[in-house]
Amino acid sequence: MTADELARACADAMWADDMASQGLGLVIDDVGPGRSVLSMTVRTDMVNGHRICHGGFIFTLADSAFAFACNSYNQYVVAQHCAVTFIAPAYEGDRLTATAQEVTRYGRSGIYDIKVSRDDGAAIAEFRGQSRSVKGTHLPEEDIALKA
Repeated sequence: MTADELARACADAMWADDMASQGLGLVIDDVGPGRSVLSMTVRTDMVNGHRICHGGFIFTLADSAFAFACNSYNQYVVAQHCAVTFIAPAYEGDRLTATAQEVTRYGRSGIYDIKVSRDDGAAIAEFRGQSRSVKGTHLPEEDIALKA
């Protein structure tokens, strides 16, 4: 199994039980070792009293991209700390994409940057997540034999 195949298999295993991401209509567009791309369309029930996408939904999209990126090595990983900076509003009907990229991974900790943007390329939010690996794997260890 290549590193890309392992990342996809881990994502598929996580996705099967991720009712939150599925329920919000998130889509995994791409996944690989230490990276992921997820997207969603802003629905009517996601806008707030200002008629813009509620920040919690933007945060959730970024957080899910973070989760799939840092769980791509067949190790259970959880968020230790996250911060988001909202840059511009998103509106009902906008298609948002969260692109997550590993910055560093050392021991049980990692740092990931996630950019949320609209289809027109406009930056909506920047998110940084710090991860921590915990006990457990997505796939049985004996089923994994990585090859270049």
